[in-house]
Amino acid sequence: MYLKKAMTGVAAVGLMAALFCGCGTNHEQMQSEHAEEHLEQIIIGSDSYPPYNYLDENGNATGIDVELAIEAFRRMGYEAVFQNIDWEMKKTLLEEGEIDCIWGCFSMEGRSAEYQWAGPYMVSNQVVAVNENSDIYQLSDLEGKTISVQSTGKPESIFLSHKDARIPQVENVYSMEERELMYISLDKGYVDAIAMHETAILQYMKDYETTYRILDENILTTGLGVAFAKQDDRGIAEELTEVLDEMRQDGTEKKILAKYLSDADKYLEVEKLEK
Repeated sequence: MYLKKAMTGVAAVGLMAALFCGCGTNHEQMQSEHAEEHLEQIIIGSDSYPPYNYLDENGNATGIDVELAIEAFRRMGYEAVFQNIDWEMKKTLLEEGEIDCIWGCFSMEGRSAEYQWAGPYMVSNQVVAVNENSDIYQLSDLEGKTISVQSTGKPESIFLSHKDARIPQVENVYSMEERELMYISLDKGYVDAIAMHETAILQYMKDYETTYRILDENILTTGLGVAFAKQDDRGIAEELTEVLDEMRQDGTEKKILAKYLSDADKYLEVEKLEK
């Protein structure tokens, strides 16, 4: 069983006031009026990936995906609980029931056979970034160069599969589990370029006051979604898709994205994605 029970706070102050005032309200009525319902928890597997999921200065999980998940599952009657996971183990953890879903800037492209999806709720561009003084200006300039990607990510499969005619043969593809090492490798000149989500690169430049040059050509434009196990028959993925659509239509999603991204609208154009 995936779901775990969590008890929310009880309005004890109201209960004590009623007792001391000698009110005639019985215990059952007071529970109904003053106690919040018990919410089933949805355990969400994710890892640190600003601006989607990271810890704030107080050690609390925050970010685009965190805020979206909390609001979406609240509307569905669940409590969203984020659990930091080893990203390379995400599919195993999901299938074994250790987590209910994967939500962390997760590209849906090419993964329909692996997961049951909610979404897409957002558009993401996978891009290549280089140092400002690099002689790489377009994808074709990557020929014979060295690039760093995140292990198990879409850029990894793009550069290793050689299925995209726009992507030249590079000399080496270094797959790294820790994204911070990708930035360090680029800064130190160990690699010529890195490839990942555009929003993550922009956030890193903002946080660390550094500058990279992002190539104009995207290597992939895809939808971000929430992944559930194929065997999950609870219907949560379908309901979550509807709720996320509702949040996009009523302006809630744009309000959340605008806290983190300068041009929120372009990331909400999911209708333009090829089905």
